[in-house]
Amino acid sequence: MVQVNMDRVPRALLIGGVWDELPHRPRIVVSNPATGEAIMEVPDADAETGRRAVDAANAAQAGFAAMSARDRCDILLRAHELLLDAKDELAAIMTAEMGKPLAEARGEIDYSASYLLWYAQEGVRVQGAHAQSPSGRGQIMLTREPVGVSLLITPWNFPLAMGARKIAPAIATGCAVVVKPAEKTPLTMLFLARILEEAGVPDGAVNVITTSRSGEVVAPILAEGRVRHLSFTGSTRVGAALHGQCSAHMIRTSLELGGNAPFLVFDDVDLDRAVSEVFAAKLRNMGEACTAANRVLVHKDIAEEFTARLAARFSSLVVGDGLVDGTDVGPMIDRASCERIQGLVDEAVARGARAVVGGRLPEGPGAFYPPTVLADVPRGAQLLHEEIFGPVAPVVSFEDEADAVAVANDTEYGLAGYLMTNDLARAMRVSRQLEVGMVGVNSGIISDVAAPLGGVKSSGLGREGGVLGIDEFLEHKYVFIPHD
Repeated sequence: MVQVNMDRVPRALLIGGVWDELPHRPRIVVSNPATGEAIMEVPDADAETGRRAVDAANAAQAGFAAMSARDRCDILLRAHELLLDAKDELAAIMTAEMGKPLAEARGEIDYSASYLLWYAQEGVRVQGAHAQSPSGRGQIMLTREPVGVSLLITPWNFPLAMGARKIAPAIATGCAVVVKPAEKTPLTMLFLARILEEAGVPDGAVNVITTSRSGEVVAPILAEGRVRHLSFTGSTRVGAALHGQCSAHMIRTSLELGGNAPFLVFDDVDLDRAVSEVFAAKLRNMGEACTAANRVLVHKDIAEEFTARLAARFSSLVVGDGLVDGTDVGPMIDRASCERIQGLVDEAVARGARAVVGGRLPEGPGAFYPPTVLADVPRGAQLLHEEIFGPVAPVVSFEDEADAVAVANDTEYGLAGYLMTNDLARAMRVSRQLEVGMVGVNSGIISDVAAPLGGVKSSGLGREGGVLGIDEFLEHKYVFIPHD
């Protein structure tokens, strides 16, 4: 088992360039979901602490925006190197607090570092526009300026990547931030804040507060209107509530919310490759991903054989502590998550679904749920209409292309979708018809630093990553200059 060194993880909040331990306040106990054991305590911030963080960000905003783009982007370049240098150390910390196997934690660090590098390069290329007025009266100039102080709220399932994807464009554009990581996985973000501090981020430009009372802390911040941008990754329910709170002051919102991704498998594919791609789309991060394949829709002529091969692949996996060599699937984030998944599986089985492999929550310590494949899942089953967020693959057969698309779009969500086919015309046709923000064609992994990630319908607003991701942190200003 890999040993975890917590020496470089701050046990404090970062506000205005000062690490504040808040010794007389309540504490959050961070536990290892594989064992249930406490691994560290961090401060549990209240509403007043949240206001202090916003004060610090506002005090730093003008100076941070006035820095040259090159100087800000150099900070990101230094942070990129420091993060990669700390990969093994941070991977163990991430696995200890979140559960994912070490290999996946290392992969997340590489992915996160790529955002720091991408926006270090993108931040020096922010451009405006210049044109003659059609009336001939003067010049039209369009500039782009930082939106201002941004509140970044990150989830527990990708505790580094979701933060890096938000923080990097904020630094590149000169937006001071207040970051609130998920209470279950704050240690990774605190480690990243330490790295950014070492890389030279100015005092107050990046502030990190940990709290178990998110609503109590966030609502007053939004009500004051001093924050000009909210970037949130999490559930649709919470995102909709935050969106409503932002409306009073017209605060810009970037929301990556829930998903219910369909994976369509047509009858012209190589079955082994189809199984591999569905496996990747379903079990990345143990299925605890908004982009995970939530529904596996397979043509009726190959559904039985596909299901058998997928079940064989699932049954070969080793479930255990992510810190132990050889573990393929780590624990869920907590026992309550396991119980919720079991409830969805039980409801589907009661409706006629059949567990080919897995399907039963084991007894004993730890938040482990076995990789599960369900066959003959009826279309009315609850787990086809909400996120499973776990290693359960429900297989549903379809009649033809039109039926597959209709089932795929029968959801309020529209984050990601996937399809497997050897017919290029069908791939293009179905991609256009899927009501999602992202489509993977013959690939179960679509995340890429150069790609804009985001959804439609109840899956959110705006985009993160790629060339579009920096736009969320910029305003356009039009300046008219007369000829006389």
